[in-house]
Amino acid sequence: MEVWEHSVTLEKDKCRGCTNCIKRCPTEAIRVRDGKARIITERCVDCGECIRTCPHHAKVAVTDPLSSISRFPYKIALPAPSLYGQFKGLKDIRRVLAGLRAMGFDEVFEVARGADMASEAIAMKIKKSKLRPLISSACPAVVRLIQVRFPELLENVVDVLSPMELSARVARQEFSEKHNIAMDQIGVFFITPCPAKMTSIHHPVGLTKSNVDGAISILEIYGLLSGQLRHHEQAYRDDVANFMGVGWANSGGESRAVGTENALSVDGIHNVIRVLEEIENGKLSDLEFFEGLACSGGCVGGALTFENAYVAKNRIQKLVEAMDHMPRSSNVLSRLNGYSPEYRVPIEGHPVMKLNDDMKVAMQMMADSEKIEESLPGLDCGSCGAPSCRALAEDIVRGVAAPMDCIFILREKVKQLAEEMYDLSSNIPTGQHEEEEA
Repeated sequence: MEVWEHSVTLEKDKCRGCTNCIKRCPTEAIRVRDGKARIITERCVDCGECIRTCPHHAKVAVTDPLSSISRFPYKIALPAPSLYGQFKGLKDIRRVLAGLRAMGFDEVFEVARGADMASEAIAMKIKKSKLRPLISSACPAVVRLIQVRFPELLENVVDVLSPMELSARVARQEFSEKHNIAMDQIGVFFITPCPAKMTSIHHPVGLTKSNVDGAISILEIYGLLSGQLRHHEQAYRDDVANFMGVGWANSGGESRAVGTENALSVDGIHNVIRVLEEIENGKLSDLEFFEGLACSGGCVGGALTFENAYVAKNRIQKLVEAMDHMPRSSNVLSRLNGYSPEYRVPIEGHPVMKLNDDMKVAMQMMADSEKIEESLPGLDCGSCGAPSCRALAEDIVRGVAAPMDCIFILREKVKQLAEEMYDLSSNIPTGQHEEEEA
């Protein structure tokens, strides 16, 4: 099995074993054992729900520090569209691009431009494909969720690379040709709103190797970039990304940019799961396109953003409304210079939710777990360290937990033992008691 390098990690020293995180994890990837949380790496999708939930800040996202750009002689920044929603009173996104240049980047290439490319490619896929609905591949947490929990839906995932990957490819190539610099001398860094993007660089979807060299969180650069915006009023470049590309920051922005009216946009990982279950059951076969985003509000709600998701969403909407609404060029994809926007390698499923690879063994384990679950209280209290009684039952049949982990079963057992001890004590003859006391 492939070993995944995750961005979301646990700082055990800060963990109090409070079980808040186990309830919110969409893939039941967290257990609390011996007073500490443990992340089951093969189940984690790096959605960041545990980061938002943990009151002790024991869950953190590992991203690249800003100093990592010094590894390359030349540096290119790829700002996510959600970055523009972090700053109060921003009326011209070119100021953000100028601020990034002032921070040490030699070039800035908006990921919103990659979103334009992806939008055109997806629109073409919808027209040609007979599969319904096609599912967006933009959110790496959702794609990973499908891999581990809904592998039967992988064929519905549109095989178009993410705006981040498309932007990185074009940015590196254009900079190389413009300045006559070798490709390997250029470092391309994504300014990320979420931990899932960091993981997708290590384990790219549809590629054997990512076009991106690192991911720097919005939180990492927010303070310094804010200072640059206050002290530098000049704009960088005359042109900016299309308003549709910038709109990708909010939930529904991708669907609008793709141009299909028969689309459904859903944000929040638990809401996405409910819709994927509907798709899996064949209830949404009349839908053309499904845009699922793990974070509430879209990328503006990422775990690594600074601003409140709803405030940032409103700012993005105002920026989009104020931008020039010229139609997107009909030849946006030509910027890829022969580089296909499609996947180079197929996405494989990692159905780790199943009990066993052997169907016969899995069926028996399922029967055993159902029997064990019937003996549990059904309260889903989380005190056992598992998110639900069903999850505890599955852990028991897997051999990683015991019935006594349930505090209610433990309490009944202790009560039973206490009664037995009392009965034994009561049955000891009085003379024997006196001899023992003497």
